[in-house]
Amino acid sequence: MGFLDKVKEQAAVATAVAKDAAQKGQAKLDDYQAKRDADALLRDLGAVAYAEQTGRGTATTSTDVEQLIAKLQAHEATHGPIDLSPSASRPDAPGSPGAGYSGS
Repeated sequence: MGFLDKVKEQAAVATAVAKDAAQKGQAKLDDYQAKRDADALLRDLGAVAYAEQTGRGTATTSTDVEQLIAKLQAHEATHGPIDLSPSASRPDAPGSPGAGYSGS
């Protein structure tokens, strides 16, 4: 095998590795964006439910709930189940003990 053949082979291997890394990176970005989208929908649903429970609901509150639930179900159909555990129980959640807040 000549020198140029070795260089071409190494370039092909490096290209394959780079493509694989790019695909994995894109998958992570897609997962992160999907989680952010789900979190936003859950936040909106929580805000509507809170408004309803505290007497601050509007004429569209029940419709808003139905629409948000439909969006969440569509999201789960596309991206899989959403983590519904309360964020306060997760040690890495903002505002939870040990999540980077020193309290001083």
